[in-house]
Amino acid sequence: MPRRDDLGHPVPLPDRVRRAVSLVPSLSEALAATDPGVLVGVTDWCPPVPGAERLRGTKNPHVRRIVELAPDLVVANREENRERHVRELRAAGIPVWVTDIRTVPGALASLRRLLDACGLADPGWLAEAGRVWAAPAPAAGPRVAVPVWRDPWMFVGSDTYAHDVLTRLGAVNVPAALPGRYPEASPGSVGADLVLLPDEPYPFGPGDGPEAFDVPSVCVSGRDLTWYGPAMTAARARLSSVLER
Repeated sequence: MPRRDDLGHPVPLPDRVRRAVSLVPSLSEALAATDPGVLVGVTDWCPPVPGAERLRGTKNPHVRRIVELAPDLVVANREENRERHVRELRAAGIPVWVTDIRTVPGALASLRRLLDACGLADPGWLAEAGRVWAAPAPAAGPRVAVPVWRDPWMFVGSDTYAHDVLTRLGAVNVPAALPGRYPEASPGSVGADLVLLPDEPYPFGPGDGPEAFDVPSVCVSGRDLTWYGPAMTAARARLSSVLER
């Protein structure tokens, strides 16, 4: 029987996936940390994976080359990758597993489902991530805003993994009250007490971002806010140290 991905799509797989292509940086890291030899292809944005070919970006993957590599599985994400590329790969006979992750518990369940479908046992980092994020959220955290782009200014909104991360750290994600998953808003209208400036997808830094806000801001790793996988094991402590200042 085919396994079903996060969207319920049946994906025909061997008992053990031995050749995989990942089009999602965080999932590339998760697979490489679990089985270092399974990845034969990754995107230009993925962490270095020995022996894995670079196959362009998450939005413009080299579909023809992926087909030539004949992987047992291609791993994609509903938000990060385009549906038309998923359709093209499936039309070429390549199994594609699509993840859809919007909460911390959803990330843990999705990662476990993916690794199980690949024939891999639960790794130690996954158990540790579950333990770390099982701790209750502290009360009365700061009112925060997290921009993800400028020109136009866009912020982390509701129904996103990053929003759930912030909530579980006790923070109030102010732009979540606006419509949309990544609402547009002017920096002066957000109304937060603290702005977190991640280095991805827009590379905010000390000289690019703080000047737009009239409240304190701090630069943080985008990995801690948006990467599900091994990064989850240390993300909570790092973000908590920022929010508790």
